[in-house]
Amino acid sequence: MPLDVDIAARLKRDSAGLVCAVVQQHDTREVLMVAWMNDDALHETLTSGRAVYWSRSRGELWRKGDTSGHAQRVVRVSLDCDGDALLVEVDQTGPACHTGTRTCFEAGGDLGAVEGAA
Repeated sequence: MPLDVDIAARLKRDSAGLVCAVVQQHDTREVLMVAWMNDDALHETLTSGRAVYWSRSRGELWRKGDTSGHAQRVVRVSLDCDGDALLVEVDQTGPACHTGTRTCFEAGGDLGAVEGAA
């Protein structure tokens, strides 16, 4: 079954047909990771209650947790005002990052940006 036509019409996809998905722990608001979704991944996410992404490296759907057991139960999915990014609020089981850290941003580390003036 394809993605709802009204939802599909609101998406602005990149040249590969993908939309950026920012993944956040629903209760703490902690940003866990960034992934990509095509229409099939978004449809399955919205209808299954489980986070599904498009793996750019493997060229196939990636059901988060299938191999690691670190699944993401979907609480809410929102579209930004421009239609080019999704916010996927989840309940994360175990680490979100393939490196074993809670978030992918722990693994990448702080770049030391200077705090901006108000």
